[in-house]
Amino acid sequence: MQKQKIAFEYSVFESILELDKVHRELMLLADAARKNAYAPYSNFQVGAAVLLENGKVVIGNNQENACYPSGLCAERVAIFQAGAVYPNQIIKAIAISASSSKQSLKMPAAPCGNCRQSIAEYELKQVQPITILMSGAEGNVFKCDSISDLLPLAFDSTYLI
Repeated sequence: MQKQKIAFEYSVFESILELDKVHRELMLLADAARKNAYAPYSNFQVGAAVLLENGKVVIGNNQENACYPSGLCAERVAIFQAGAVYPNQIIKAIAISASSSKQSLKMPAAPCGNCRQSIAEYELKQVQPITILMSGAEGNVFKCDSISDLLPLAFDSTYLI
C-alpha cells in the first residue's frame, strides 16, 4: 500500500476591500444576488456571480423548495444560466456569498459537492481554470485558482470513454 496526500493553496483576504477591482465588483454582485435568495426553509441565503470572458456577469441565488431535492444552489443557477445564455463563453471566475438569518456567518462557505462537480464540468469543457471566490456575510474572503483545488479527484468524461 502507498499513501498519497493532496494539498492545495488558497488566498485569504481580510475583506473584499483587499480584492482587485474586478473581483471586488464580482463579490458585490454575489452579495446583492444573495439578498434575493429564496430560502424559507434553511434561512441560509447564497448568491453567486459568474464572470465571463466577454465581461458579462451572470448572477444566481439559491432557490429552495419544500420538496428539498427540487431546489437549486446559487452556484448552479448562475453557471447553468451562463451556459444557456452564453454557451461559447469562457467562465473566468465565480464569486459566492453566503449568509444565515440564524447566525452570524463570518467564515466563507464553499460550494457543495453538486456545485463543485458542476463547476468542474465547465472547467473541463473550457480547458481553463475558473477562479473561485468565497465569502460569508462578513469577514475573510477565500480565493482558489481552480475548482480542482476544492475537488481534486473529480469525476469527469474521461471515465465514460
